[in-house]
Amino acid sequence: MRLTVLVDNNTLIDRYFLAEPGLSFLIEDEGLSVLFDTGYSDIFIKNAQKMGKGLANLDFIVLSHSHLDHTWGIEPLIRYLAELEIEHRAFSRPALVAHPESLTGASADGFREFGSLISKDRLAKHFDLRLSKEPQFLTEHLIFLGEIPKTNDFESGLTFGRKDGANEDDNVIEDSALVYKTSKGLVIITGCSHAGICNIIEYAKKICDDQRILDIIGGFHLQNPPKHQLEGTISYFKNLHPVEIHACHCTDLASKIALSRVVNLKEVGVGLSLQYKKD
Repeated sequence: MRLTVLVDNNTLIDRYFLAEPGLSFLIEDEGLSVLFDTGYSDIFIKNAQKMGKGLANLDFIVLSHSHLDHTWGIEPLIRYLAELEIEHRAFSRPALVAHPESLTGASADGFREFGSLISKDRLAKHFDLRLSKEPQFLTEHLIFLGEIPKTNDFESGLTFGRKDGANEDDNVIEDSALVYKTSKGLVIITGCSHAGICNIIEYAKKICDDQRILDIIGGFHLQNPPKHQLEGTISYFKNLHPVEIHACHCTDLASKIALSRVVNLKEVGVGLSLQYKKD
């Protein structure tokens, strides 16, 4: 399996890609092509074209959750596929995998809208929707985790804005992740980790019946975190012993430095390509 970073907050030095506060990965595995999140704008398409990566024949689009920095790129993707059709060029109709709440709007003070912009009905015109709270096996080795149980005390109180029509602060129940099974352990691929990065890891271990963590790549939701959350996370990682981690997107510098003291933390930026062998 090869994972390529199409969008992140940062780019790799001396390579001329575009960056934004958002996230998008392209996952390629034995002829299968999976787009994990779409960032905020169309730069995931522009960066993919610079890298020579095609997005016309995707098998799956996976959304980690509803927020703008992960879903607002869907609209330019629809335009991109529509233009291929106009030009009579080949393209696929991918399945869109997500938690049902990933298609819900949301707002907060200072943000009139930061949730999904496109309705379920409109998306169904372009993609085969596979919306579920339960885990979904995209392949034998690649699994969408669905709704993540929040089991620890230092991550369980995280909220962000409110869903449309809700009266309570949103705990982003739709936040999910992918996990890839290899012979050396699990590769966990996250969006923002609103569910809590440690909760996500524990659920991935349970679903896959494997305690070994080869890598974790994505946002860790450690953006100016409360002291108890960061301390709980550091303590958890001390006992986890992952081979390495690639913390990016919504993970601030202080949190990366703290994590680097207890785990092997690697640099991430647009253009990074990682390869993992399932056997």
